[in-house]
Amino acid sequence: MTDGATAAEVFAGLMVSDGPRDEYEKAFEPFAPLIGSWDLDVTWYDDDGNLTRQTKGEWHFAWVLDGRAVADIWITPSRAARATDGDGEWGLSIRIHDPELDAFRSTWMGPKAAFVMTFIARAEADSIRLESREPLATKTRWIFTGITETGFHWRNEDEDADGNIIVRQRFVATRPAQP
Repeated sequence: MTDGATAAEVFAGLMVSDGPRDEYEKAFEPFAPLIGSWDLDVTWYDDDGNLTRQTKGEWHFAWVLDGRAVADIWITPSRAARATDGDGEWGLSIRIHDPELDAFRSTWMGPKAAFVMTFIARAEADSIRLESREPLATKTRWIFTGITETGFHWRNEDEDADGNIIVRQRFVATRPAQP
């Protein structure tokens, strides 16, 4: 079964798929342009909207689980920037389509802080909006906008009990230069 492959090679081969299964292709169309690797400019903000930190990052999207889901791993600071910007987080999201909701169930895990968040994601005319489902004091939204084959924007925002929006993080993503 493994033909001399390492455990990592076997797992990667089982995890990553070449594309969506035919029955999921239409549902996952909003995520199709994201598949692949991205370079990130990452910015964090405080409660008053002041810039607190900037670094480079990376984000990798793939079809997974026999083409039944989309997963991504974001890394910040990027592996290349860790020497100067220090250790950060490697976050993993898995998204599955729920036909009863006509939406996506998404779970993000951040192992460094042992943090897990669940979201319901819906594609809109020009964005993909993920809204937290956790019982937090604030509602968290992660929003992809301006998605093209060469770039997109992403923001992490909280909505407090009074309806005020606080932007916590922004990513500007661009495709890495091809050799």
